[in-house]
Amino acid sequence: MPAAAYSLLATAGKARRGRLTLTHGAVETPAFMPVGTQGTVKSLTPVDLRDAGVQIVLSNTYHLWVRPGHERIGKLGGLHRFMDWDGPILTDSGGYQVFSLKEMNKVTEEGVKFRSPHDGQWRMLSPEKAIEIQETLGVDVAMAFDECVEWPASEARTRDGMNRTTRWLQRCMAARQHADRTALFGIVQGGTHESLRVEHAATLADLNLDGYAIGGLSVGEPREELVRFTEFTAPLLPASRVRYLMGVGYPWDIVDAVLAGVDMFDCVIPTRSARFGQAFTSSGRVTIKNTRYRDDARPLDENCACYACARFSRAYLRHLFTSNEILAPRLLSLHNVTFYQHLLSRVRAAIEDSATTGSSALADLHRLVSAWNRQADD
Repeated sequence: MPAAAYSLLATAGKARRGRLTLTHGAVETPAFMPVGTQGTVKSLTPVDLRDAGVQIVLSNTYHLWVRPGHERIGKLGGLHRFMDWDGPILTDSGGYQVFSLKEMNKVTEEGVKFRSPHDGQWRMLSPEKAIEIQETLGVDVAMAFDECVEWPASEARTRDGMNRTTRWLQRCMAARQHADRTALFGIVQGGTHESLRVEHAATLADLNLDGYAIGGLSVGEPREELVRFTEFTAPLLPASRVRYLMGVGYPWDIVDAVLAGVDMFDCVIPTRSARFGQAFTSSGRVTIKNTRYRDDARPLDENCACYACARFSRAYLRHLFTSNEILAPRLLSLHNVTFYQHLLSRVRAAIEDSATTGSSALADLHRLVSAWNRQADD
């Protein structure tokens, strides 16, 4: 039996309402994965995540390999037991992290040799090693090891990285030992070159993978390019498999991508923004450190039932930030993660409603979320 099964339940235009069934449970899609790079979503407990409505979390192969080590985690019962999360986990392969080291890595056909910023030791991350680490962690979805090409890049440079990504993917497939419990997703590259996107999507589709990710975006290109190439690439991916847009993003980016046919997302934005005092709310973005909130008795979001909104005022949250209290980013992180989960729940309901009744629910939600992008603060 495959480790992943995707069922398409409803469509509204290109938008898809589905269900991804994995070893540790089902994920209703479209879905957003909070980022727990080192085995934790920053400042939040697994109970917090469940209360927020989180279905699946993302962790990182590179970071857990370097510290504390995948073999140690495996001996302690695997990543689920280690971090006390009983739902599905997807791990990034580590490709983006090692390539981001720039001056401290060397790319060869074997893999990427890099100097760890943690201990100064040289390490080699190869396709085989990436699969070994992820399977040892016992995660539900392993991402194939790919070459991340910088932006902007010439067509020739992008093609070289794309072809190497294909060869590394084939090595990832050959290295698998636990295909019955850890699914493998391939990553479509091609940068901002349409012909390469078409070619690579067709090549990977022929490999009949468990799922497909759109890579090579959200790496510094203008938002217009992100939207355009998401819209261009998503329909090229197999309709019978889940589609994952890596590293995206803001609420408006996510809804745009859903309309293009994407099913899964991840990003650090909810928790990173929270640490800087920014919250996403049903009336737009709020920078809670602003002076205007020092006497504001309203909750952060009157339409949110999370603990932060149910129990505390904007004035109190601002006080926590200006006092550098550790509770401040924790409460805003809890709210932002809850907000994202609630938004995706609304997206799923809007797709179903639009599909069954022909209503404008999805279009109405898209207009609302797009307006948030134009509103810097409330």
